[in-house]
Amino acid sequence: MPETDPRRWKALVFIALAQLMVVLDATIVNIALPSAQQDLGISDGNRQWVITAYALAFGGLLLFGGRIADLWGRKRTFVVGLIGFAAASALGGAATGEAMMLGARALQGAFGALLAPAALSLLAVMFTDGKERAKAFGIYGAIAGGGGAVGLILGGFLTEYLNWRWTFFVNIPFAIIAAVGAYFVIREPAGGRNRSPLDIPGVVLSTLGLVTLVYGFTRAESEGWSDATTVGLFVASAVLLAAFVLTESRVKSPLLPLRVLTERNRGGVYLSLGLAVIAMFGLFLFLTYYLQIVKGYSPVKTGFAFLPMIVGMITGSTQIGTRLMTRVPPRWLMGPGFLTAGAGMLLLTQLEVDTSYAGLILPAQLLLGLGMGTAFMPAMSLATHGVDPRDAGVASAMVNTSQQVGGAIGTALLNTIAASATTAYLTDHAAGATTPAAQKLLALQGMVEGYAAAIWWAVGILVVSALIAVTFINTGKPGGGPVAGSATGDGSGAGAGSGEGVGVEDEVKIPVIAH
Repeated sequence: MPETDPRRWKALVFIALAQLMVVLDATIVNIALPSAQQDLGISDGNRQWVITAYALAFGGLLLFGGRIADLWGRKRTFVVGLIGFAAASALGGAATGEAMMLGARALQGAFGALLAPAALSLLAVMFTDGKERAKAFGIYGAIAGGGGAVGLILGGFLTEYLNWRWTFFVNIPFAIIAAVGAYFVIREPAGGRNRSPLDIPGVVLSTLGLVTLVYGFTRAESEGWSDATTVGLFVASAVLLAAFVLTESRVKSPLLPLRVLTERNRGGVYLSLGLAVIAMFGLFLFLTYYLQIVKGYSPVKTGFAFLPMIVGMITGSTQIGTRLMTRVPPRWLMGPGFLTAGAGMLLLTQLEVDTSYAGLILPAQLLLGLGMGTAFMPAMSLATHGVDPRDAGVASAMVNTSQQVGGAIGTALLNTIAASATTAYLTDHAAGATTPAAQKLLALQGMVEGYAAAIWWAVGILVVSALIAVTFINTGKPGGGPVAGSATGDGSGAGAGSGEGVGVEDEVKIPVIAH
């Protein structure tokens, strides 16, 4: 057995801090956007680009970032990503106009695409003992799931009591502490670099394909699904991604070795997690609007209203997931986890204008958090299941890619469903609203009706996620010995389902079994 790194738990603190910063940034800017738009004179038409510029750069460059981590080394990529993210955040906070703000957001996304896969793949190669790995990924999973809700609280405080610029500046201390800590504490295991030449056609095709796909969904939200440009973007992304897959099957040193995708456990994780994120992103959006517009909550109060979900996620991840991961196969955590979250969603389909927070929203959030926390933890660990250490970065990037694309789809798809249901409700009931008070109430009822209709779809999506997790993921519980022939690096996950482990010994194949 290899010598375990005595500083791995200290390293986890800095990796978790960096992950928190990236996840926070995804929601914190949403709350600051109205103030920033007013100060910088950004038009309503261009306002969405503050969010979209980040999403396009982050989603489009993730696979490239994962491959860079495998090539340069994960520690170096992690530190460079942190420094770049801090510099881009400083630029965004100091923005004097629209162009400077959008450029800063695109840079944040690009450095985030270096940082996120490097962080997850560092965990994959540093924690090799089953029980320790369960704890490490429990913490990471809780942060990945709950960080967005923390962003709502922090964003509310900073916007309400300081200034929108602090939603950018707050990243700088996070990044500096994490970068300095990582530089001195992280020791990457030897033998995990992939020094093959960079697959330039793969980089170009994957980046263009993912950027086009994410932009297609973003445009669908504002312009509609039947818009000619939207349809053209979807067709172009399908052609580009098909060309990417064909290229990867033919080149000697692919950007994304297809073995990373075709192993059924990893494929099941990427697919089920991407679908679950579709449901979650839509929910964050609808609950934020519901609490602020229908209930009249302030940004800070809205942030605190999400606390039960954070508590549920932390409990599900660190108490349920971590304790059971070494005792039961991961599919029996992921499947029931997604179903529990679906039960929470099901409660929220009963939303009305006068719904009690304590009576319905609070228990729904607890169920959602518990379910997602329980499911996210083994999913994060399984993402690099059976992967040769040389491919750990790009396998980690695939998790982030499935989440990013899932988020773009979720926002566009569920928003469109909600808007259609709202319009239909208003059309059916408009005749009865004859006074200004009745018209105002009707508008709120229509809005809530739209949210409930979209949440029904989210329930269905989570049920499908659970079915995929239970059907595709067939590996046994962690804790077995090394798998015969696992050092081949073919990524085939030989022995999956035989109880050999979710990337305990077989995950970090080369260093572990060369004893």
